[in-house]
Amino acid sequence: MARHHRIFIAFAIEDKWARDHLVGQARNARTPFEWIDMSVKEPWASDWQNRCRTRIRGCDGLIALVSRHTARASGQLFEIGVARSDHIPLLAMYTTRDQRPYTLPAPLAGVHIFDWTWDNISRFLERL
Repeated sequence: MARHHRIFIAFAIEDKWARDHLVGQARNARTPFEWIDMSVKEPWASDWQNRCRTRIRGCDGLIALVSRHTARASGQLFEIGVARSDHIPLLAMYTTRDQRPYTLPAPLAGVHIFDWTWDNISRFLERL
């Protein structure tokens, strides 16, 4: 597997805990994957969509953390839409078994949502 992929993590602000956990998991020496986190850590005040689009286009892939909050997370849905329209490889994963959405928003239509496992993340990174 190639090392140090540039990965954008798309998440609802309510799921920041999941993003933090995923980044921490990648830093664990026993974890079989590694990447450079390119996600937005603080909101941009102006021109955020253009800046976000530029950052996503500079990444090797995007990981979307999907929960019941995703449908109302306009920023996350924009980020997923950019990845799909620009053909950036996308891995969508559920944050938990309990918080799976009842229906998926339009930007995730036709996207397979995976369980959050090391194997699923590793397979995604190996394909990049």
